[in-house]
Amino acid sequence: MTKTKSLPKWANPDRRNTLVQLFLSSGGFCVFGHKKCLVSEHHYYLYTEFLVRDWKQSDREQTQADWEAERKAMHSLGEQSYPVFGRFNAISKDIFASNQPLYYLEGQSVSGLTLTPFVKVRIASSYMRLYVDLGEALRQVSKSKRRKAIRYGKPLPQNIQVIIRSMILEAVRDYLAH
Repeated sequence: MTKTKSLPKWANPDRRNTLVQLFLSSGGFCVFGHKKCLVSEHHYYLYTEFLVRDWKQSDREQTQADWEAERKAMHSLGEQSYPVFGRFNAISKDIFASNQPLYYLEGQSVSGLTLTPFVKVRIASSYMRLYVDLGEALRQVSKSKRRKAIRYGKPLPQNIQVIIRSMILEAVRDYLAH
């Protein structure tokens, strides 16, 4: 078995292309095109070392920024942190509430007891979760498509999705009415 040497992380195709173009334009000598250049930082070898060092630093900064953004997204509640007092008047509160979803779909599975499909739904602005039995809603879809939808989250046909959404909405409204 032969081992293949992997390229460094900084060596993406655009950067490798830049190095090749730089070499071709300079001929391996001064990258700024000077004839007998005495400035060592202008020579191709040193210049590319500095260039690669800058790329590595840029990659580290980008990785750090990505991690900070991911950490902030993981630990935020998704709520805006404006001052509570004076934020809403009666009309803007109604407009805000009408634009919010009633529920969030968390998953789809098959019940181990009844062997029927169900969906797990979280009520908006609440920790309450509902388990909505889909019953015969998925009977119109082939067994393979049902399994793929449940196991891997593959999308179901549009008409089945409409039926499922209406069943969920009915269950959520029934729960909120009580």
